[in-house]
Amino acid sequence: MYIGNQSGSTVKVISTSTDTVSATITVGTHPFGLVVSPDGTKLYVVCHGDQRIVEVNTATNAITAVINVGAQPVGIAVNNDGTRVYVTDIQDSTVRVINAASRTVMATIRVGAEPWQVFVSPDGNKVYTGSFVPNKLIVINTATNAVSDTILLGDNHGDGIAVSPDGRKIYVTSSYNNVVCVIDTATNTVTDSITVGAFPMGISVTPDGSEVYVANANDGTVSVINTATKTVTATITTGASPISFGNFISSHSAVGIPSYSLDAANMSVYPNPFTSQTTIVFSEEQKNTTIKILDVLGKEIETTTFTGKRLSLEKGEMSSGIYFVQAVDEKKNVVNKKIIVE
Repeated sequence: MYIGNQSGSTVKVISTSTDTVSATITVGTHPFGLVVSPDGTKLYVVCHGDQRIVEVNTATNAITAVINVGAQPVGIAVNNDGTRVYVTDIQDSTVRVINAASRTVMATIRVGAEPWQVFVSPDGNKVYTGSFVPNKLIVINTATNAVSDTILLGDNHGDGIAVSPDGRKIYVTSSYNNVVCVIDTATNTVTDSITVGAFPMGISVTPDGSEVYVANANDGTVSVINTATKTVTATITTGASPISFGNFISSHSAVGIPSYSLDAANMSVYPNPFTSQTTIVFSEEQKNTTIKILDVLGKEIETTTFTGKRLSLEKGEMSSGIYFVQAVDEKKNVVNKKIIVE
């Protein structure tokens, strides 16, 4: 098992037979998305801070290649035969296609704004990635390396993505509206919207396709969805801030965003999205509460100390995109809210 230390520059290798760390690999700044090749011989690591992909030999834990990519690479996926690697870039709104044999970028596909996760269909013919503005799922034809379709998500954002084993359904989390959208791949339309816990980000489908697990970061739970009835059949309490990135039921996973432990209902933000100014409102009087603005990778943009119930937030130097407001009170309780700057 490979775990990226996002705040550092290493990947920890964990032996699943002994449940101990067996090696530490220095890869580069801010390792984020990770994926293992289908044959298990290669590990690909997105080093967000260095704008590159690092290839690691899993037998020796040695770096075998470094591939330079765009300004802000985040998500990564490998096709079924291991010949292509797909990397999202949230800054220039692209998906890059890497030839695994030559270790070169063979295509750059422009998609919607801020593509996050990327997922290859079971048959390898399509690649899916989400777009935040506007709210849609992008479908890429892997034969032509071109966008073949866009699936409108209405008021929902495309955060986490998972595809059923038979390729007939796509499940997309919308952290903004606390739902999972179900998409029929035959028609490329949203057929259902399932309400789950607060701030769903991570999502994965069981190998038999019977259930979908959703990590709800803002209320410390995982929702279990029965795919036949399209209903939540169980809610599992996990503790603060369950977040995952990628197919966490499979052989690899990566890491996500901040931490949550205070009741999110205590803080609201409106308008959201906003263009120039928004207001943070607390249900109870705050005293010496630290307010931080973080980008999607956890980088601190701004920090202030606040006393009161209402605080105005200016767009300032923030560019259009997704951010988080993090409030830490005197007792070290934490709550985060996602905000969108248009």
